[in-house]
Amino acid sequence: MTYRGHVKGGVVVFDSPTPLPEGMAVLISEVEPPLDIEGQPIDPAFLIGDLAVDTGIPDLGRNIDHYLYGHPKVDDEQ
Repeated sequence: MTYRGHVKGGVVVFDSPTPLPEGMAVLISEVEPPLDIEGQPIDPAFLIGDLAVDTGIPDLGRNIDHYLYGHPKVDDEQ
């Protein structure tokens, strides 16, 4: 499993909560930020697609209000 984080005050801080047990051995690797063709760092918002996951909900985009707020589902025909 790979977890993302950053160094703050000499300590590695994970970007999101991690289920690692106390005392678990870990291996830390330095990663370079992605660069564009001119060698400039890429805006992190450009990489938002890397965070996408398959939810298994085929109509999630069409019925997001239903899943988030309980609104009636939208028909396929609309």
